[in-house]
Amino acid sequence: MYESSQSTERHHESPEPHEDGNGRRDFLKGALLAGGAVASAGVGAVAAQAQPGRVPGTLNHYYVPATDKTVHWGYFSKLLKPLVEVSSGDFVTIEVLTHHANDDAERMVKGDPGAESVFYWDRQRKGVDRRGAGPMQPTLFGRGAGEGLGVHICTGPVAVKGAMPGDILEVRIVDVTPRPCANSQYKGKSFGSNAAAWWGFHYKELLTDPKPREVITIYEVDTAGERNWAKALYNFQWTPQTDPYGVVHKTIDYPGVPVDHRTVKENHGILKNVRIPIRPHFGVLGLAPSEADIVDSIPPHWVGGNIDDWRIGKGATMYYPVAVPGALLSAGDSHAAQGDSELCGTAIECSLTGTFQLMLRKKDTLPGTALAGLEYPLLETQDEWVLHGFSYPKYLAELGANAQSDIYAKSSVDLALKDAFRKMRHFLMTTKGLTEDEAISLMSVAVDFGVTQVVDGNWGVHAIIKKALFAGA
Repeated sequence: MYESSQSTERHHESPEPHEDGNGRRDFLKGALLAGGAVASAGVGAVAAQAQPGRVPGTLNHYYVPATDKTVHWGYFSKLLKPLVEVSSGDFVTIEVLTHHANDDAERMVKGDPGAESVFYWDRQRKGVDRRGAGPMQPTLFGRGAGEGLGVHICTGPVAVKGAMPGDILEVRIVDVTPRPCANSQYKGKSFGSNAAAWWGFHYKELLTDPKPREVITIYEVDTAGERNWAKALYNFQWTPQTDPYGVVHKTIDYPGVPVDHRTVKENHGILKNVRIPIRPHFGVLGLAPSEADIVDSIPPHWVGGNIDDWRIGKGATMYYPVAVPGALLSAGDSHAAQGDSELCGTAIECSLTGTFQLMLRKKDTLPGTALAGLEYPLLETQDEWVLHGFSYPKYLAELGANAQSDIYAKSSVDLALKDAFRKMRHFLMTTKGLTEDEAISLMSVAVDFGVTQVVDGNWGVHAIIKKALFAGA
């Protein structure tokens, strides 16, 4: 049974630290051994925690639901109070809500208490006020608190006991499942939204009128396990939307604005007979950066964040350099499917739940391993290593005081490719013992470089090396 939750309302409304209260975390308690069942999602509790006084040799399993008390919208911050602290080896299940759910609230918000608490917005208040790393008083653009300078709903952070700068956090993605629609009218289904938006690579290259335009496509995903693909239901062109505070949004410039479907024309029968393979993954998964107190969630960086690589799904393992005590892991920007580049600005933005095992690799254990000196998010699958390059791998430090705005004007695929090349060269020379000439030749004939994304400010290029290449070593 869930215990009553008395968590502080302001817990994630500000990047500033808060004092602990006796009721800050009245968690659901239940000791779960590794591989045991996960507690069912509960909206009333802040998070689930194993019984205190862990039994030696056992692992605990924590559950963190997505509610207005457990999310931080549009930013990372080293000052956020962790929802829970886990030990190395423990499991944590994290619910993640898509920030595009209000594109079709009937399908993605209605009847879901967690989503309803996050997206709540009337004339007096929002369930989650801050949306982005901008000022709380919307004096720059008049959009709203945080000004939408960062858009993703992130659940967390989760602290890892003993994690310190210089360590590596290994995040094993054990499972990823779509969040079922809570509206009884759509039982057994899950839904997502794809926004071809103003920040997309395509936006200034449109052929047909009207130009420019933003178009949202709503997709359906079967959560009953009967198929592994999505289908398009309908699309509509964005029209100016007035939020409950009376602000008119001519474009998709602020996250979570409820779309009034009486003001748009829905086009059904689109993408007929097209099946989109489902590849559930987390566009945002990473740790709190150290360089600033509050950081826009959109540009990825050396400790992870909005990498937008569809390979970061079930069965994959991510390795992140730890920048702050506790590591502070958050998950967000959940996707049902995405292609390399995320060309139009978004994927199929779909709420998901992920189960992760967190392993702490201490700094003094890293020499002589593939993780020695790691300064970027590294992906491992059963068959591949995937290295992530960015236009500016440490943009917060490289670009100075205005880094969070300048990054949007300075990125290029050329710079991201150069970074991916340098990282792969180093990886092959240090972990495989190749000479520089050997590494360069191997990269040209056997490494696949691809565009991860061109829509996140800090553009990304990934490099994939097959483990089978070294099977004879």
